[in-house]
Amino acid sequence: MPDPTNSSMDLAHLGHVEMLTDKFDESLDFFTRIYGLKLSGQDAESAYLRAWDDYEYCSLKLTRADTTGVAHIGYRAASPEALARRVQAIEASGYKMHGWVNGDQSHGRAFRFEDPFGHVFEIYYDTVWYEPQEQAERAALKNTASAFSGAAPRRLDHLNLLADDVTEFRRFMETCLGSRVTEYIELDNGRLGGCWFTINNKTYDLACTEEHGGGMARLHHVTYATDQREDILRAADIFLQNGVHIETGPHKHAVQGTFFLYVWEPAGNRVELANAGARLVLAPDWQPIKWTQDDRKKGQAWGLKTIETFHTHGTPPVKKG
Repeated sequence: MPDPTNSSMDLAHLGHVEMLTDKFDESLDFFTRIYGLKLSGQDAESAYLRAWDDYEYCSLKLTRADTTGVAHIGYRAASPEALARRVQAIEASGYKMHGWVNGDQSHGRAFRFEDPFGHVFEIYYDTVWYEPQEQAERAALKNTASAFSGAAPRRLDHLNLLADDVTEFRRFMETCLGSRVTEYIELDNGRLGGCWFTINNKTYDLACTEEHGGGMARLHHVTYATDQREDILRAADIFLQNGVHIETGPHKHAVQGTFFLYVWEPAGNRVELANAGARLVLAPDWQPIKWTQDDRKKGQAWGLKTIETFHTHGTPPVKKG
């Protein structure tokens, strides 16, 4: 029988992503009025946003900057004891550490560290649960966190980072976060072209694909989940009506099987809406699914070819010398 592949379960879930924008007002308008995230709070530098059924105060921290991309990725630990275990593993790993940092409006202190490609991660336990501030924010049903508007994504789902060496990134994720791989792409030359990771029973909460643009610490996209595919079809019309750049989709991915729609927010960061359905990885001895280069040449699930910008566009953009 195969050995168990399930993760340490020290981490509960992907908690939040801090996204940088050099067009703060335009980006904030997009994420609230068009994309449908809720503004929990704001300070001089950042807006704290969440989807209508995210229980935490913030799942997207939108921060003013002179660039774009991702500032850090936050995972919530399963308990204070689990947080301590993960910190101990990270300290012994040899990867770059930033150490303990104070929290912000959305969570308590966190331990920060860095992958070999410049992406900064943090893990934390103490968090702020969202409480509706106005009656209009309250959901009609008691078992949902708040009302919704716009494209109305339900929750933060995953993000995709870019790295020169996906194999090394995999080692980082398994060592520091206790992640396991559910699916991967193996190229003809033996390199890993992409890996999809989970720290719980979701099919994935983070993906890493090969960096083709020569950049460092770059973001490919951030994804929020909708309830059903029809929500994504409606969102496509909302984006069209508001002049948002639709990059590709709606369509269905071959890898992981999600129904997708990719757009660029005003500063150029790629954002996805996806419907993952009810697919979970429940087997403790799940064996990762391998996709070959020939498999990927077939395109997405129903034959849509992957467009060129999907392989080359990331944020921040690479400065041409």
